[in-house]
Amino acid sequence: MSKRNSLDAKRAARARLHAEREREARKAKVRRRLTVTGSAVVVLGIAAGVGVAVAGQSGGGSNDATDWSAVRSQVDDGTDGGFPDAAPANTTGDDGLTVRIGDADAPNTLTLYEDPRCPVCAALEQNVGDSIQQGVEDGTYSIDYVFGTFLDDSFGGSGSKNALEALGAALDVSPEAFVAYHEALYSAEHHPDERSDDFGDDQNLIDIAQTVPELKDNADFQAAVNDSTYAAWALRMSDTFDSTDDVTGTPTLRYNGEVVDTPQTPEAFEQMIADNSAAQ
Repeated sequence: MSKRNSLDAKRAARARLHAEREREARKAKVRRRLTVTGSAVVVLGIAAGVGVAVAGQSGGGSNDATDWSAVRSQVDDGTDGGFPDAAPANTTGDDGLTVRIGDADAPNTLTLYEDPRCPVCAALEQNVGDSIQQGVEDGTYSIDYVFGTFLDDSFGGSGSKNALEALGAALDVSPEAFVAYHEALYSAEHHPDERSDDFGDDQNLIDIAQTVPELKDNADFQAAVNDSTYAAWALRMSDTFDSTDDVTGTPTLRYNGEVVDTPQTPEAFEQMIADNSAAQ
């Protein structure tokens, strides 16, 4: 690599300063979101607690093959970290950051904002998940999923990022595999305490995938998880979550673009859909 001239060096310095300011702004936003999420946990009776960081914030879990610091540099600064930039198959939008499940021509859209480590998201999926998917099957709405990873910054480790990367690998197989794997990750059997970095373990994510028929012994899925194929995509998805100003915690639901109260029972969810569909 040849040396840059003075002007290029100054431009690079300004770019690094700008990137650092953006990182600090994201961290401040993360701290605000954690406060809101902690309040939601209390409402649902889930003990969030204050945990000790289980791993360095910039690195991966103990068995996470991804160098997340290098991925972040690639995404922020355009450096060549050696990570693929491609989005998984079955995404939409020019940037490949829209994960849409269901009929694209459905009359309504439900947008669901989650963090893979979020205990309140797990409670929502366990209590209301079947009702959410039923609306897709009935053609009432399609679902757009948007994932954040702010709990990694709050508790340490890389479980949110790593699970999001694995969800991308499942989506690359098929939308059906994504939905089934999403359900498995949030299930009572597999979802960890948010202070635990269990999702930072690549093998754990692969083991959970064995419960999904399309992913069981799926060599392509396993290679994508182990090779960090969708790591850059995962951070870009997380950045999209962070840039959404009126989403202050997880889970957050929008129906046809409007933020709605998060239902805690199937009956409440079905009533919310009925009320908001009638208002269109």
